[in-house]
Formats: sequence, C-alpha cells, structure tokens
Amino acid sequence: MNNTDYNKAENAVDNTKNSLKDAADNVKWKVEDLADRAKDYINERRNNDEEATQEGWFERAKANAADAWEDVKQGASDAWEKTKDAAEDVKAEWNKKTN
Repeated sequence: MNNTDYNKAENAVDNTKNSLKDAADNVKWKVEDLADRAKDYINERRNNDEEATQEGWFERAKANAADAWEDVKQGASDAWEKTKDAAEDVKAEWNKKTN
C-alpha cells in the first residue's frame, strides 16, 4: 500500500473526528437551547398564572432531548458511514495491490 492509500485512510479518520466534533457541538447548542426553553416555560406559566412544575418541564425537555438525540445519532451514523466507506476503499486498494 502506498502513501496515498495511507493518506486516504488518515483523511477518513480525520473526517470522522470532525463529524463527531460537529455532533458534540450540536449537543452543546441543544443544551443551551434547553436552558433557554426552560426559562421560556417558566415565563409562559407565570404569564398564564400557572405554576411551573418540574414534571411539566421534564415532559417538555424530554421531547426536546429526543430531538437532540436524533441529531447526535444522525451525526454519528454519518461519521460511521464515511469511515466505513473509506476503509472499504483502502481495503480494495490493498487487495488490488497484493493480488
């Protein structure tokens, strides 16, 4: 296997790392978004003369967390596929050169 093939494999790993970093950054934004939504929930309840409860907030947060998990899962899945595809390419090149 020549340096180009190794470079392709290293680039695939770097791309995966970057995809996972992006997914982590998205989670960070989701957490900040949840904090803002918690404030919104409390203000909404106050404006309607209703009590803001932990259970009510958890129900709302659970729905938002499910959305965030789907985003993270999609990002991790994309990273997996990119790495798997690149690994298959390198493997095919290796087999071609050794056969």
